[in-house]
Amino acid sequence: QVQLVESGGGLVQAGGSLRLSCAASGSIFNINAMGWYRQAPGKQREMVASSTRDGTTSYLDSVKGRFTISRDNTKKTVYLQMDSLKPEDTAVYYCNADGTVPGSYVRRYWGQGTQVTVSS
Repeated sequence: QVQLVESGGGLVQAGGSLRLSCAASGSIFNINAMGWYRQAPGKQREMVASSTRDGTTSYLDSVKGRFTISRDNTKKTVYLQMDSLKPEDTAVYYCNADGTVPGSYVRRYWGQGTQVTVSS
């Protein structure tokens, strides 16, 4: 069984910072991409930031220069440092990990989500 456990969400004022963490546990291995998506009420889920195993990153245009994704492959953990937060960043943030388990194929696993609320 694979679990992705997120932490670090909360309520912050505009201009503030939060750091999200997501740790993968269980029999998952050969993790390639890890990243973060978000979903605001009434909107579709969108990719916020992604990192491959070798460190190649990509970002949603609206968060470039404000958010930074990093990961620790030995700990199967991905982080999202969010600075200069804006009210429009308010959403549930989900982490993902693309990996495999013994006897199976590569698939995407998801965390349960953590709420980020930015007040104006």
